This record gives sequence, structure tokens and C-alpha cells, in this order.
Amino acid sequence: MALIKSISGIRGTIGGKPGEGLSPLDVVKFTAAYGTWLLKQNAENRKVVIGRDGRISGEMVKNLVVSTLNGLGIDVVDLDLSTTPTVEIAVKLEQAAGGIILTASHNPREWNALKLLNKDGEFISGADGAEVLELAANEDFVFADVSKLGTYRRDDSYLQKHIDLVVNYPLVDVKAIRENNFSVVVDAVNSTGAIYVPALLKALGVEEVTVLFGEVNGKFSHNPEPLPENLTALSNEVNKSSADFGIAVDPDVDRLCFVCEDGSMFGEEYTLVAVADYVLKHRKGNTVSNMSSTQALKDITLKNGGEYHPSAVGEVNVVTKMKAVNAVIGGEGNGGIIVPDLHYGRDALIGIGLFLSHLAHSKKKMKALRNSYPDYFISKNKIELDKGIDVKVIFEKIKGKYKNQPLNSEDGLKIEFDKDWVHLRTSNTEPIIRIYAESQNETTADNIARKIMQDIKEFI
Repeated sequence: MALIKSISGIRGTIGGKPGEGLSPLDVVKFTAAYGTWLLKQNAENRKVVIGRDGRISGEMVKNLVVSTLNGLGIDVVDLDLSTTPTVEIAVKLEQAAGGIILTASHNPREWNALKLLNKDGEFISGADGAEVLELAANEDFVFADVSKLGTYRRDDSYLQKHIDLVVNYPLVDVKAIRENNFSVVVDAVNSTGAIYVPALLKALGVEEVTVLFGEVNGKFSHNPEPLPENLTALSNEVNKSSADFGIAVDPDVDRLCFVCEDGSMFGEEYTLVAVADYVLKHRKGNTVSNMSSTQALKDITLKNGGEYHPSAVGEVNVVTKMKAVNAVIGGEGNGGIIVPDLHYGRDALIGIGLFLSHLAHSKKKMKALRNSYPDYFISKNKIELDKGIDVKVIFEKIKGKYKNQPLNSEDGLKIEFDKDWVHLRTSNTEPIIRIYAESQNETTADNIARKIMQDIKEFI
């Protein structure tokens, strides 16, 4: 059993004792804390939008959330089977006080979570999240009397509303996409991507679509994180059917990656790179990604006359930095695309619209498009820590050792070596240090990571 209470939401495995897993009591407690926090912000706005991915536990968790919010006197607009970006969009269109997305994102099927949004349809800040956690810890909430209970409304219109926003986005070229007659295979991993992605592709003029794992039952047919080792069925089907490319999304459809026509991976790090390249060719401006993401985005940004800015890891941090530098495109290297003039959230649907427009305009096959970008390799490693180890002391010693290199301590420690870099950061949920290193040579990336890991062990 596991229950992880973080500033961005509550996630855990379903079942077990209260406080040890995401039990019904925990769902009620944290929903009540969030609802109470919303009412403290604005007692007049009593509307919350909710939506869920296709998880087995989704209906059960949703019923608990709806009843708890209604019990606080809050009106609920329920999108039911939806996507994270769709709920984010709906919060703004509904002028709601906030939103809750019931999804554990790429976690396996035994997990679920409450992801919490503010009135702008964005993830709540660290300070706001800490306040919600404090309200939950103190069980500091008062429920409404019987004459002031909240209302419930089911709304199935947002699938079409979201698709319309993508199709009508100025840089999405439906005509060019339609004229290319793309054939596509989609891995929907038994969640809401099976509803949303084919509907979007049809609206974009893509007629030949094959869907793998299209039954929305939450019984994920493979590990739901869209990593190469989990997408072998998609690769094989693209090859077998001679499709132009494959598309994979995670269960809540905020991460996006592509498979080339030969079954090879386009690379989830390069989803943002390709989309940014297309956007920057049409709109001059700045870009942002978290500092564990590929250097290729910086290269493409500079080539197009913009400035690149790294942020701390985490969507809320990327969004904050994007606003600060007025970025025209940003996101994370896990296939998360954020298009600010649509909404400030990772959105695989706008990512598909922009990527396919770019591919159509390029007149290239998917593999050739990927080969047009600089090649970088990221080596991802971690060191497990014993209790009582002071990570700050270790990081200070490493900073001293590499003081002649460009250093960034905004999020852990990032050290740059010409075109290479290494990023060290602690995990919010595990006693580990993550060590990510990148180079244009795979062996070099591994060697940089190995050297830093030796330094850490030396300083422990």
C-alpha cells in the first residue's frame, strides 16, 4: 500500500488501511480539505469541474468526490471519462472555482489520485498545496446543512469543445494534414485516449486510424508509461500495417510520443523539440522546459532566434517560468506540450495537432524528420540513500568540486560541460538522488553520470 501526499495532489494505491493507501476515507478527507480551501478563496464561487481517466477505481473515487463536494455546498460539473487537459480547459470555460482530475497519470492500474486545479485550470501552487494538506491534517472543514447542499450536473460536451479548440488553433493546418492521407496506429492503453485521440484524428482529416487497447476498462494491457520498452506492440503494428507513424499517450492524455514508420521511437524528449521547431518558425519567442529535459530544445530555440530558459522539474514550475519569460511554447521532456495561448497545461491533443501540421509541412517521413534534429542521449540513474544523510552537504561539496563549471541550483544541482550536462535532484517521494546526464555521445553521458555517482558516494 502507498499514499503520497504532495503539494500538487494526493495519490496512492487503492485499498488498505486509511492513511496507508488511497482509501475511501482518504478520498473524502482530502476532497473536503480542497473544497474548504476553495471556499476560503472565494465563498461566492461554488462550482468545481471534475473528470476521470479510465481506471478501474475511477467510478468509485468519483462518487466519493462528488458526494463530499456536494456535502460542502459545492456544485459539481462532471465530465466523467475525460483527459487532464480537457478538465483544465473546462475549469476556465465554466468559470469554476477549481477542478479535480481523478487520475494517477502513468502509474499502474492499482493507483489513483486527486490532481487539484485552481480557478485558472492550472495545478495549484506549492503554497496552496501546503495549505490544503494542513486543512486535511487538522480535519478543519465544516459541511453544509441540508438546505445548502451542492448540485450535480453531468456534461459530455467538452470532448467536442476541446477538439474544436485544437482544430481551430491558428497553427494547426487541417488542410495540410488531410492532404497527406496519413495512416496512423494509436496505443490508447485502455484509457480515455481511446475516446479522445481517434475523435481528434478524424476531425483533423486522418481517415486511416487503427487503435490498440481501445477498450476503456482501466485494465492496462501494458505498463501505461509511454516509454520504449512499453510500446513494443505499437512498434510492431506500425511495422506490420506499413502505417506512416504511431501515437502513444498515457492514461490521462497529457503525455505524447510518436513511433516512426520503421517502428523505431521518435523519442519522447523530441516531441517537444519538434513541436517547438514548428511553432518558432511561425512565432518568434522564447521556450521553457525543465532542466532534466534535452539540450536539443535550447539548440532549436537559438537557431530560431529565441531564448531558452530552464525551469525546476514539475509542470507548475514550467508554467511559472513560461509566464515569467513570456514563452510561446514549453513543456517537459516526457512528451508534455504546453501551448500557453490555448491553456497552461500539458496537452497531448494540441500536441498532435501541431506535430501533424509540422510533419505535413515538412514533406518528410517521420524518421527523416527525427533525423533532422541534433542527437542527444540522456543517461538516467539514481542512488538510494540511507536515513539521516544530509543531501545539502553532499550538493555543496559537489558544487565546490565543480565551481569552475556553469552551475544552476534552482532545482537540486545542474552542472554544464560545454554541450554536456548533469542534473542531480532528490525525489519528493523516495529516499534517492536522481542523476540525469546528457551528451551527444551515449557513452559520454553514461560516463558523466558514473563520475558524479562516484563523487556522491565519496562524499556520503
